[in-house]
Parts: sequence; C-alpha cells; structure tokens
Amino acid sequence: MEEIKKTGAESKATSFWKGVKAEFSKIIWPTTETLTKQSIAVVTITVITAALIAVIDRGLQYGINFVIR
Repeated sequence: MEEIKKTGAESKATSFWKGVKAEFSKIIWPTTETLTKQSIAVVTITVITAALIAVIDRGLQYGINFVIR
C-alpha cells in the first residue's frame, strides 16, 4: 500500500493546530471566585469612568453655552 505524503500546506496546517492545542493546554483558567471579583472590578471602573465623562461633558456643555450667550 502506498503511503500518501502530505503537501506542504497540509503539513503546516497540521503543525499549526498541534501548536494551538499545546498552547491551550498551558492556560491556567481563573476560578469562579477570581472571575467574579475581576468582573465586578471591571464593571465598577467602567461605571465610574462613564460618570466622570458625563460630568465633564455636562460641565463643558454648560461652559460653552455660557460663553456663547
């Protein structure tokens, strides 16, 4: 029986996916507790930043309207 040789592209694709699988096995996934704490931190910082931008926007809007009138 003849052995079918892989073309260069097939060999590269196979090698790529083997590398991907190897890298995924190195991932250390966070625990539920860590994920929850980090998610709360991200949401909190996002809300604070949005509020700060809104306050600055209102202040600038008020200032520009004051100067224009």
